[in-house]
Amino acid sequence: MTIILAGDIGGTKTILRLMEESEGRLLRTIYEKRYLSGDYADLVPIVQKFLAAPNTPTPQKACFAIAGPVVNNTAKLTNLAWFLDAERLQKQLDIASVSLINDFAAVGYGILGLEPEDLYTLQSGKPNPDAPIAVIGAGTGLGQGFLIKQGNYYQAFPSEGGHTDFAPRTELEFQLLKYLLDKHDIQRVSVERVVSGLGIVSIYEFMRDRKITEESPDIAAIVRTWEQEAGKQEKSVDPGAAIGTAAVQGSDRLCEETMQLFVEAYGAEAGNLALKLLPYGGLYIAGGIAPKILPLIKKGEFLLNFSYKGRMRPLLEEIPVHIVLNQQVGLIGAAIYAARQ
Repeated sequence: MTIILAGDIGGTKTILRLMEESEGRLLRTIYEKRYLSGDYADLVPIVQKFLAAPNTPTPQKACFAIAGPVVNNTAKLTNLAWFLDAERLQKQLDIASVSLINDFAAVGYGILGLEPEDLYTLQSGKPNPDAPIAVIGAGTGLGQGFLIKQGNYYQAFPSEGGHTDFAPRTELEFQLLKYLLDKHDIQRVSVERVVSGLGIVSIYEFMRDRKITEESPDIAAIVRTWEQEAGKQEKSVDPGAAIGTAAVQGSDRLCEETMQLFVEAYGAEAGNLALKLLPYGGLYIAGGIAPKILPLIKKGEFLLNFSYKGRMRPLLEEIPVHIVLNQQVGLIGAAIYAARQ
Protein backbone atom coordinates (compact mmCIF):
# COMPACT_ATOMS: atom_id res chain seq x y z
CA MET A 1 0.00 0.00 0.00
CA THR A 2 1.31 3.44 -0.98
CA ILE A 3 0.12 6.79 0.39
CA ILE A 4 -0.32 9.51 -2.24
CA LEU A 5 -0.66 13.26 -1.74
CA ALA A 6 -2.62 15.02 -4.49
CA GLY A 7 -3.00 18.78 -4.73
CA ASP A 8 -5.02 21.21 -6.80
CA ILE A 9 -3.11 24.49 -6.55
CA GLY A 10 -4.79 27.69 -7.72
CA GLY A 11 -4.38 31.40 -7.18
CA THR A 12 -7.39 31.48 -4.87
CA LYS A 13 -7.49 28.09 -3.17
CA THR A 14 -5.36 25.02 -2.60
CA ILE A 15 -7.00 21.62 -2.07
CA LEU A 16 -4.95 18.74 -0.69
CA ARG A 17 -6.00 15.10 -0.51
CA LEU A 18 -4.32 11.98 0.89
CA MET A 19 -5.20 8.68 -0.78
CA GLU A 20 -4.28 5.03 -0.63
CA GLU A 21 -2.94 3.40 -3.77
CA SER A 22 -2.10 -0.20 -4.59
CA GLU A 23 -0.64 -1.46 -7.88
CA GLY A 24 -1.60 1.75 -9.66
CA ARG A 25 -5.20 1.74 -8.38
CA LEU A 26 -6.59 4.47 -6.13
CA LEU A 27 -8.45 2.83 -3.26
CA ARG A 28 -9.83 5.45 -0.89
CA THR A 29 -9.46 9.00 0.38
CA ILE A 30 -7.88 9.27 3.82
CA TYR A 31 -8.03 13.01 4.44
CA GLU A 32 -8.79 16.21 2.52
CA LYS A 33 -8.61 19.92 3.34
CA ARG A 34 -8.94 23.25 1.56
CA TYR A 35 -6.77 26.35 2.16
CA LEU A 36 -6.75 29.95 0.93
CA SER A 37 -3.60 30.18 -1.19
CA GLY A 38 -3.12 33.91 -0.61
CA ASP A 39 -2.72 33.36 3.14
CA TYR A 40 0.63 31.61 2.56
CA ALA A 41 3.95 32.66 1.05
CA ASP A 42 4.55 29.26 -0.55
CA LEU A 43 3.08 25.79 -0.96
CA VAL A 44 5.47 24.20 1.56
CA PRO A 45 3.88 25.63 4.76
CA ILE A 46 0.42 24.58 3.53
CA VAL A 47 1.52 20.99 2.98
CA GLN A 48 3.40 20.92 6.29
CA LYS A 49 0.29 22.12 8.11
CA PHE A 50 -1.83 19.56 6.27
CA LEU A 51 0.48 16.67 7.14
CA ALA A 52 0.75 17.80 10.79
CA ALA A 53 -2.89 16.87 11.43
CA PRO A 54 -3.32 14.02 13.97
CA ASN A 55 -3.04 10.46 12.61
CA THR A 56 -2.01 11.66 9.16
CA PRO A 57 0.29 9.14 7.41
CA THR A 58 3.38 10.28 5.52
CA PRO A 59 2.98 10.15 1.72
CA GLN A 60 5.55 8.42 -0.48
CA LYS A 61 4.42 10.18 -3.67
CA ALA A 62 2.91 13.58 -4.43
CA CYS A 63 1.57 15.36 -7.48
CA PHE A 64 0.40 18.96 -7.57
CA ALA A 65 -1.81 20.30 -10.36
CA ILE A 66 -0.78 23.89 -11.02
CA ALA A 67 -2.88 26.73 -12.45
CA GLY A 68 -0.16 27.83 -14.85
CA PRO A 69 2.44 26.46 -17.25
CA VAL A 70 4.76 23.71 -15.98
CA VAL A 71 8.26 23.52 -17.50
CA ASN A 72 10.83 20.92 -16.42
CA ASN A 73 8.90 20.20 -13.21
CA THR A 74 8.88 23.88 -12.23
CA ALA A 75 5.96 26.29 -12.30
CA LYS A 76 5.04 29.89 -11.62
CA LEU A 77 1.39 30.31 -10.77
CA THR A 78 -0.52 32.64 -13.07
CA ASN A 79 -2.34 34.55 -10.31
CA LEU A 80 -0.04 34.08 -7.32
CA ALA A 81 3.59 35.01 -6.63
CA TRP A 82 4.71 31.43 -6.04
CA PHE A 83 7.54 29.71 -7.88
CA LEU A 84 7.42 25.96 -7.37
CA ASP A 85 10.21 23.50 -8.06
CA ALA A 86 9.50 19.78 -7.66
CA GLU A 87 13.04 19.04 -6.51
CA ARG A 88 12.86 21.72 -3.80
CA LEU A 89 9.45 20.50 -2.67
CA GLN A 90 10.72 16.94 -2.53
CA LYS A 91 13.56 17.94 -0.18
CA GLN A 92 11.65 20.37 2.03
CA LEU A 93 8.63 18.09 2.41
CA ASP A 94 10.69 14.89 2.67
CA ILE A 95 8.55 13.09 0.08
CA ALA A 96 10.31 10.54 -2.11
CA SER A 97 8.62 11.53 -5.39
CA VAL A 98 7.07 14.93 -6.24
CA SER A 99 5.61 15.88 -9.62
CA LEU A 100 4.10 19.10 -10.95
CA ILE A 101 1.61 19.06 -13.83
CA ASN A 102 -0.57 21.68 -15.49
CA ASP A 103 -4.04 21.84 -13.96
CA PHE A 104 -5.77 21.02 -17.22
CA ALA A 105 -3.46 18.06 -17.83
CA ALA A 106 -4.63 16.91 -14.40
CA VAL A 107 -8.24 17.27 -15.54
CA GLY A 108 -7.34 15.06 -18.50
CA TYR A 109 -5.96 12.33 -16.26
CA GLY A 110 -8.91 12.77 -13.93
CA ILE A 111 -11.29 11.82 -16.75
CA LEU A 112 -9.81 8.33 -16.54
CA GLY A 113 -10.82 8.00 -12.88
CA LEU A 114 -14.43 9.13 -13.07
CA GLU A 115 -17.42 6.94 -12.23
CA PRO A 116 -20.61 6.79 -14.35
CA GLU A 117 -22.43 9.02 -11.84
CA ASP A 118 -19.75 11.69 -12.37
CA LEU A 119 -20.88 12.22 -15.97
CA TYR A 120 -23.93 13.34 -17.89
CA THR A 121 -23.92 12.08 -21.48
CA LEU A 122 -25.15 14.61 -24.02
CA GLN A 123 -24.40 12.44 -27.04
CA SER A 124 -23.62 8.72 -26.95
CA GLY A 125 -21.93 8.66 -30.36
CA LYS A 126 -19.85 5.68 -31.43
CA PRO A 127 -16.99 5.39 -28.92
CA ASN A 128 -13.60 4.05 -29.99
CA PRO A 129 -11.36 3.16 -27.01
CA ASP A 130 -8.19 3.58 -29.10
CA ALA A 131 -9.04 7.08 -30.35
CA PRO A 132 -7.97 10.37 -28.74
CA ILE A 133 -9.96 11.93 -25.89
CA ALA A 134 -10.61 15.68 -25.89
CA VAL A 135 -11.26 17.89 -22.86
CA ILE A 136 -12.58 21.44 -22.83
CA GLY A 137 -13.64 23.40 -19.78
CA ALA A 138 -14.94 26.91 -19.25
CA GLY A 139 -14.43 28.36 -15.79
CA THR A 140 -12.30 31.35 -14.86
CA GLY A 141 -10.72 30.86 -18.29
CA LEU A 142 -11.13 28.29 -21.05
CA GLY A 143 -8.99 25.17 -20.77
CA GLN A 144 -8.45 22.72 -23.59
CA GLY A 145 -6.44 19.52 -23.80
CA PHE A 146 -6.38 15.99 -25.08
CA LEU A 147 -5.27 12.45 -24.25
CA ILE A 148 -3.51 9.97 -26.54
CA LYS A 149 -3.25 6.26 -25.83
CA GLN A 150 0.31 5.06 -25.23
CA GLY A 151 0.28 1.27 -24.89
CA ASN A 152 -1.95 0.43 -21.93
CA TYR A 153 -2.11 4.02 -20.67
CA TYR A 154 -3.22 7.44 -21.83
CA GLN A 155 -0.91 10.44 -21.77
CA ALA A 156 -2.55 13.82 -21.23
CA PHE A 157 -1.43 16.99 -22.99
CA PRO A 158 -2.56 20.53 -22.11
CA SER A 159 -2.91 23.22 -24.75
CA GLU A 160 -3.51 26.95 -25.00
CA GLY A 161 -6.49 26.50 -27.31
CA GLY A 162 -8.58 28.90 -25.24
CA HIS A 163 -6.42 31.73 -26.58
CA THR A 164 -7.22 31.08 -30.23
CA ASP A 165 -9.34 33.64 -32.05
CA PHE A 166 -13.05 33.95 -31.37
CA ALA A 167 -14.82 33.16 -34.66
CA PRO A 168 -18.23 34.88 -34.91
CA ARG A 169 -20.82 33.14 -37.08
CA THR A 170 -23.98 35.23 -36.77
CA GLU A 171 -24.78 38.93 -37.07
CA LEU A 172 -25.15 39.14 -33.27
CA GLU A 173 -21.77 37.47 -32.72
CA PHE A 174 -20.12 39.85 -35.20
CA GLN A 175 -21.60 42.74 -33.21
CA LEU A 176 -20.23 41.17 -30.01
CA LEU A 177 -16.77 40.91 -31.58
CA LYS A 178 -16.76 44.60 -32.56
CA TYR A 179 -18.10 45.57 -29.12
CA LEU A 180 -15.22 43.76 -27.37
CA LEU A 181 -12.58 45.16 -29.76
CA ASP A 182 -13.79 48.70 -29.20
CA LYS A 183 -14.41 48.43 -25.47
CA HIS A 184 -10.99 47.00 -24.64
CA ASP A 185 -9.11 48.80 -27.46
CA ILE A 186 -7.54 45.52 -28.63
CA GLN A 187 -6.64 44.03 -32.01
CA ARG A 188 -8.10 40.56 -31.54
CA VAL A 189 -10.55 38.71 -29.30
CA SER A 190 -9.69 35.28 -27.97
CA VAL A 191 -12.41 32.67 -27.62
CA GLU A 192 -11.70 32.73 -23.86
CA ARG A 193 -13.07 36.30 -23.74
CA VAL A 194 -16.42 34.87 -24.74
CA VAL A 195 -16.47 31.28 -23.46
CA SER A 196 -15.58 31.66 -19.77
CA GLY A 197 -16.96 33.17 -16.58
CA LEU A 198 -15.59 36.53 -17.70
CA GLY A 199 -17.16 35.87 -21.09
CA ILE A 200 -20.61 35.53 -19.54
CA VAL A 201 -20.23 39.00 -18.04
CA SER A 202 -18.89 40.39 -21.33
CA ILE A 203 -21.88 39.01 -23.24
CA TYR A 204 -24.24 40.42 -20.61
CA GLU A 205 -22.66 43.89 -20.85
CA PHE A 206 -22.93 43.72 -24.63
CA MET A 207 -26.60 42.74 -24.48
CA ARG A 208 -27.27 45.42 -21.86
CA ASP A 209 -25.48 48.19 -23.72
CA ARG A 210 -27.21 47.27 -26.98
CA LYS A 211 -30.52 47.37 -25.07
CA ILE A 212 -31.46 43.90 -26.31
CA THR A 213 -33.96 43.73 -23.45
CA GLU A 214 -34.60 45.43 -20.11
CA GLU A 215 -32.12 44.97 -17.25
CA SER A 216 -33.38 43.88 -13.82
CA PRO A 217 -32.31 45.90 -10.74
CA ASP A 218 -30.92 42.87 -8.84
CA ILE A 219 -28.57 41.68 -11.59
CA ALA A 220 -27.71 45.27 -12.49
CA ALA A 221 -26.50 45.93 -8.94
CA ILE A 222 -24.25 42.85 -8.99
CA VAL A 223 -22.75 43.71 -12.38
CA ARG A 224 -22.19 47.36 -11.41
CA THR A 225 -20.37 46.31 -8.24
CA TRP A 226 -18.17 43.97 -10.27
CA GLU A 227 -17.40 46.73 -12.78
CA GLN A 228 -16.46 49.12 -9.97
CA GLU A 229 -14.07 46.52 -8.56
CA ALA A 230 -12.21 46.16 -11.88
CA GLY A 231 -8.50 45.63 -11.27
CA LYS A 232 -8.92 44.12 -7.82
CA GLN A 233 -7.69 40.54 -7.44
CA GLU A 234 -10.48 39.68 -5.00
CA LYS A 235 -14.05 40.53 -6.01
CA SER A 236 -17.00 40.72 -3.60
CA VAL A 237 -19.50 39.45 -6.20
CA ASP A 238 -19.64 36.84 -8.96
CA PRO A 239 -21.86 38.23 -11.73
CA GLY A 240 -21.24 35.26 -14.04
CA ALA A 241 -22.72 32.89 -11.48
CA ALA A 242 -25.65 35.24 -10.81
CA ILE A 243 -26.42 35.58 -14.52
CA GLY A 244 -26.23 31.82 -15.04
CA THR A 245 -28.47 31.09 -12.06
CA ALA A 246 -31.09 33.63 -13.17
CA ALA A 247 -31.09 32.11 -16.66
CA VAL A 248 -31.53 28.57 -15.31
CA GLN A 249 -34.41 29.76 -13.11
CA GLY A 250 -35.97 31.67 -16.00
CA SER A 251 -36.30 34.74 -13.80
CA ASP A 252 -34.47 37.31 -15.96
CA ARG A 253 -34.89 37.74 -19.72
CA LEU A 254 -31.57 39.54 -20.27
CA CYS A 255 -29.74 36.74 -18.44
CA GLU A 256 -31.55 34.14 -20.53
CA GLU A 257 -30.54 35.90 -23.76
CA THR A 258 -26.96 36.17 -22.47
CA MET A 259 -26.70 32.50 -21.62
CA GLN A 260 -28.23 31.41 -24.90
CA LEU A 261 -25.44 33.18 -26.80
CA PHE A 262 -22.88 31.77 -24.35
CA VAL A 263 -24.10 28.18 -24.75
CA GLU A 264 -24.12 28.52 -28.55
CA ALA A 265 -20.54 29.85 -28.58
CA TYR A 266 -19.43 27.14 -26.12
CA GLY A 267 -20.92 24.41 -28.29
CA ALA A 268 -19.33 25.86 -31.43
CA GLU A 269 -15.88 25.98 -29.82
CA ALA A 270 -16.24 22.41 -28.51
CA GLY A 271 -17.05 21.42 -32.10
CA ASN A 272 -13.94 23.23 -33.35
CA LEU A 273 -11.80 21.24 -30.93
CA ALA A 274 -13.53 18.01 -31.97
CA LEU A 275 -12.83 18.70 -35.65
CA LYS A 276 -9.13 19.11 -34.94
CA LEU A 277 -8.77 15.93 -32.87
CA LEU A 278 -11.65 13.63 -33.93
CA PRO A 279 -11.87 12.38 -30.34
CA TYR A 280 -13.94 9.25 -30.76
CA GLY A 281 -12.68 8.27 -27.32
CA GLY A 282 -14.98 11.02 -26.07
CA LEU A 283 -15.15 14.78 -25.72
CA TYR A 284 -15.53 15.83 -22.09
CA ILE A 285 -16.93 19.19 -21.02
CA ALA A 286 -15.18 20.00 -17.73
CA GLY A 287 -14.83 23.29 -15.84
CA GLY A 288 -17.02 24.86 -13.21
CA ILE A 289 -19.70 26.37 -15.43
CA ALA A 290 -21.21 23.43 -17.32
CA PRO A 291 -22.67 21.52 -14.31
CA LYS A 292 -24.26 24.72 -13.00
CA ILE A 293 -26.04 25.47 -16.27
CA LEU A 294 -26.77 21.85 -17.23
CA PRO A 295 -30.50 22.54 -17.83
CA LEU A 296 -29.52 25.16 -20.43
CA ILE A 297 -27.03 22.84 -22.12
CA LYS A 298 -29.56 20.01 -22.24
CA LYS A 299 -32.02 22.17 -24.22
CA GLY A 300 -30.12 21.32 -27.39
CA GLU A 301 -28.42 24.54 -28.52
CA PHE A 302 -25.04 23.30 -27.33
CA LEU A 303 -25.12 20.11 -29.41
CA LEU A 304 -26.71 21.87 -32.35
CA ASN A 305 -23.82 24.34 -32.54
CA PHE A 306 -21.31 21.60 -31.73
CA SER A 307 -22.22 19.63 -34.83
CA TYR A 308 -23.14 22.54 -37.12
CA LYS A 309 -20.00 22.18 -39.25
CA GLY A 310 -21.31 21.72 -42.77
CA ARG A 311 -20.16 18.53 -44.47
CA MET A 312 -18.37 17.44 -41.30
CA ARG A 313 -21.58 17.17 -39.31
CA PRO A 314 -21.86 13.34 -39.66
CA LEU A 315 -18.38 12.95 -38.14
CA LEU A 316 -19.23 15.07 -35.10
CA GLU A 317 -22.50 13.24 -34.52
CA GLU A 318 -20.46 10.07 -33.88
CA ILE A 319 -18.29 11.63 -31.16
CA PRO A 320 -19.40 10.84 -27.58
CA VAL A 321 -19.96 14.08 -25.62
CA HIS A 322 -20.07 14.08 -21.82
CA ILE A 323 -20.51 16.76 -19.14
CA VAL A 324 -18.19 16.27 -16.15
CA LEU A 325 -20.25 16.69 -12.98
CA ASN A 326 -17.46 15.92 -10.49
CA GLN A 327 -15.75 19.22 -9.67
CA GLN A 328 -12.72 17.49 -8.18
CA VAL A 329 -11.68 15.85 -11.43
CA GLY A 330 -8.33 17.70 -11.34
CA LEU A 331 -7.56 16.36 -7.89
CA ILE A 332 -8.40 12.84 -9.07
CA GLY A 333 -6.09 13.37 -12.04
CA ALA A 334 -3.20 14.52 -9.86
CA ALA A 335 -3.58 11.36 -7.76
CA ILE A 336 -3.68 9.16 -10.87
CA TYR A 337 -0.53 10.82 -12.21
CA ALA A 338 1.26 10.37 -8.88
CA ALA A 339 0.27 6.70 -8.74
CA ARG A 340 1.98 6.10 -12.08
CA GLN A 341 5.30 7.56 -10.98
